[in-house]
Amino acid sequence: MMAPAVVAWGAALGWFDVSQTPLAFMGYRWTPWVFSLLAVVELITDQLPSTPSRKVPMQFAARLIMGALTGATIGASGGSLIGGLIAGVVGAAVGTFGGAAARGKLAAAFGKDTPAALIEDAVAIIGALIIVGAV
Repeated sequence: MMAPAVVAWGAALGWFDVSQTPLAFMGYRWTPWVFSLLAVVELITDQLPSTPSRKVPMQFAARLIMGALTGATIGASGGSLIGGLIAGVVGAAVGTFGGAAARGKLAAAFGKDTPAALIEDAVAIIGALIIVGAV
């Protein structure tokens, strides 16, 4: 949920314009707050041992959908909604599997998951800000 939150903030703050696109709602005043709340909930639940793997079908599908929304929003601001959608889905898939692999290796190196999870969260936040800031 970090990517849609940051993209919604970018749209709402006028970093890029989606007002004349089908994804104009991403720039509405309340949208970044809703996605930010969902991102915070995800950051918290991600730390819980009972949280299912991001690679199970339901979790993975949600990531692909959010990646599509995020990419389509960025793409729409430049007139390439479909291209952005495809890039968002690819980015979500790469992020899902790459993040899981990196977190697993970090967790093994630390001997526990919490430090690895916090590093992964920091990378997600910083990466989202860099990508959206470059738009």
